[in-house]
Amino acid sequence: MSEIKKVAILGAGAMGAYFASCFAETPDIETILVADKARAAKLRKNGLIVNGKTYHFNVVVPEEAQSPVDLVLVALKHHQLAGAISGMDKLVGNDTLFLSVMNGLESEDIIASKFGYERVLYAISIGIDAVREGNQVTYTKPGKHIFGEAKNPAPSSKVLRVQEVFQKAGIQFDTPSDMMRMLWWKFMVNVGVNQASAVLRAPYGVFHSNKNASALMDALMQEVVILAQASGIDLTPQDVLDWYPVLHTLSSEGKTSMLQDVEAGRQTEVDVFGGKVVALGKQLNIPTPVNQAIVNIIKVIKNN
Repeated sequence: MSEIKKVAILGAGAMGAYFASCFAETPDIETILVADKARAAKLRKNGLIVNGKTYHFNVVVPEEAQSPVDLVLVALKHHQLAGAISGMDKLVGNDTLFLSVMNGLESEDIIASKFGYERVLYAISIGIDAVREGNQVTYTKPGKHIFGEAKNPAPSSKVLRVQEVFQKAGIQFDTPSDMMRMLWWKFMVNVGVNQASAVLRAPYGVFHSNKNASALMDALMQEVVILAQASGIDLTPQDVLDWYPVLHTLSSEGKTSMLQDVEAGRQTEVDVFGGKVVALGKQLNIPTPVNQAIVNIIKVIKNN
């Protein structure tokens, strides 16, 4: 497979802007933003400001693309994904790979249903505290970005291609032997801290110091551990504790993506977090009362 030289960013929010800025600073990497016509017009006019630096990217409407890219990095909200990839055929060539850093457990399956699993790698991002306000994104911690095949006894050719371009761009990464376990671990974390922060309107600092906030977060995560074990995924209560060292690296003023969505009046990803937990619980006949309550609260918040 060929070296990655052309990268498309699908989703210009906090995460997408972070990756776009990294690739923009990398010689010999062409970076494009992919957006619908309305969003493309705004991006072309205003650009993106990342940690105070303004970037004006080549912005492409998918249907008007002239040539395929080597890597599509997907950083959308769940409700945006199906529509966003529906018209992307012109951007996808024989060697195009997809890397989704989206929340939840389902984005890779949705992408693969259109373009095939042979093009898709699994990924999560942890420890990044990027915050978006309008077209401005700030972060103090770039975090680590973990990706690979479902199982990685040794890196595949696809993984090696992405490792190479991440290394060039100065993006911290890791490839674990069991990527599905890591995907569930990140899902567990999101179910805990994203939802708890949204209902408490709390930045990370509250979870650094307030035991009651931490207890709510833990209870949400413990329900995921039980579901994971019932689904053949090797999560344990220790994995809940292993989140805390990562949490304490995040800025006290930093905010989860769901808290940012609630404050901005945007649609949240509660259905991908607690909603998914509740659905899995019903499927496996396992009670998930804490997540059910939090889902109800967030949906009330969203509608008021």
